[in-house]
Amino acid sequence: MSTAYTVVTVLGAVMAGFSAGSVFFRAPWVVQPLAEYGVPRSWWNLLGAAKAAGAVGLLVGLAVPAVGIAAGIGLVLYFTGAVVTVLRARAASHVPFPLVYMAPVVASLALGAFA
Repeated sequence: MSTAYTVVTVLGAVMAGFSAGSVFFRAPWVVQPLAEYGVPRSWWNLLGAAKAAGAVGLLVGLAVPAVGIAAGIGLVLYFTGAVVTVLRARAASHVPFPLVYMAPVVASLALGAFA
């Protein structure tokens, strides 16, 4: 296992975990846009749980690669959905935010393929 793979995977997990915590603790910079995008409040905890599960899965994936791959794919799909949601809400200037969270996950998957 390469050092780069480990570092990028841990970074992706920390970022996804931070994003999940931001939803759980109702950070204004996260929940205000969710409301503006039309995401039902009843979904917020489920969305946070999905990100938290992905974060844990990435870390478990350091020991069990299949779990990490599944978690990485799940997070990429999650953040792709976030990009679509932002675009549907006509808030194109907000697209970089989910992409920033997706980047280390994509890098982890790519590095894992060569590790």
